[in-house]
Amino acid sequence: MNSIGLIIKREYIRRVRKKSFVLLTFLTPLLMIALIFVPLWLSSIKSSEIFQVSVIDETGKYVSLFKDVDNYRFFDGKASVPASQDEVKEVFATLKITDDLLEHPEAAALYSHKQIPEALSRTVNETLRKQIESDKIASYQIPRLEEIIRESQIRFQVQTIKLSEDGSESQSSVSLAYAIGILFTMTIYMFIIMYGSMVMQGVSEEKTNRIVEIMVSSVRPFDLMMGKIIGIGLVGLTQLFLWGILTMVGFTVIGLFFGAGADAAVAMQQGGAATAGEMGEWMAKLQSFNFSEILFLFVVYFFGGYLLYASLFAAIGSVIDHPEDAQQFMTPVILILAFALYAGIYSIENPDGPLAFWCSMIPFTSPVVMMMRIPYEIPLWQTLLSVFLLFASAVGLTWISAKIYRIGILIYGKKPNLKEIVRWLSFK
Repeated sequence: MNSIGLIIKREYIRRVRKKSFVLLTFLTPLLMIALIFVPLWLSSIKSSEIFQVSVIDETGKYVSLFKDVDNYRFFDGKASVPASQDEVKEVFATLKITDDLLEHPEAAALYSHKQIPEALSRTVNETLRKQIESDKIASYQIPRLEEIIRESQIRFQVQTIKLSEDGSESQSSVSLAYAIGILFTMTIYMFIIMYGSMVMQGVSEEKTNRIVEIMVSSVRPFDLMMGKIIGIGLVGLTQLFLWGILTMVGFTVIGLFFGAGADAAVAMQQGGAATAGEMGEWMAKLQSFNFSEILFLFVVYFFGGYLLYASLFAAIGSVIDHPEDAQQFMTPVILILAFALYAGIYSIENPDGPLAFWCSMIPFTSPVVMMMRIPYEIPLWQTLLSVFLLFASAVGLTWISAKIYRIGILIYGKKPNLKEIVRWLSFK
């Protein structure tokens, strides 16, 4: 047991001291924040250039509908005759309407020497659509029909109320449950692949460099494998914890930098009571989720799923001599994880359905699928059974992988087939 502790310490310290670990740990949250805020910031920067759009309306019915918006200025192409050739070149696009669009929708076309921007296309389409819709309503010749239709357009969403055992009520949210499930599901999926592959790569490198021959002279192969698996797993948890802290700090700093607090204060002073009410409603919905339970089970399923797959990756790393040989062994494992991810996503529609239930019990899919189901508060017996099956399978697979590892780690220059690997399991 002492040797396992030494290997865990060696793997952990060696990896957290790497420059790649430090860079990845600090740069990843920055990149995530940049991917969110930079596009928002760039989209808020408006171009000062004004584009001229000529409207040639043969019917005279639609030209007055177009008003100047953002970077586009509309003018009557029939009434405004260009004074020179330069003014003709300044026209960015020309909208030509030759007939009544209610009867002939194809009678409108937008011409330009360049690709039409989405903003201009959306403005033209929306303006004409509203007029055509109004003309269609008027064609029925029913008094106040347009007003009746407008009043009948009601947005409705039923409230979701969560009842506790003592009868108290609290607001809940289907969309929040979906978002929380997706977040934790994707996190476990990515980390199992990332750190499981790291275990396989580490085993393969030590085998290729013959370092393992020296190590197994003083450490049992099982201790070596378990120490490597646990050490790298602790590295993953450390990195995940640091990512969470840095991301929260980054979002706070960015929010203060962009004046989010000031905007909120101004909104409140200017009658932003509705906004404050919405924020309070969202906070109430968040409180309906038991985040301590979700985080605890996340760690449990992360560790159980990682132990299951990492032992499998360690066995794969011990039987290959070259990184390119890992592809044929890795493909079935990646396919299983991909199936687990899709099963988890489809389980959102019915968290208690047969697909969700059985994939929650199968150890190879339960770490991913269960994180999608947990926000929906599944029965306790299902959670306990799923955790038991996961860790029992992880221990069993670790035992099998250790048998493969202790022989495969010392074999060089030969790629064993499946029959030979199965035969290794009978060795004592």
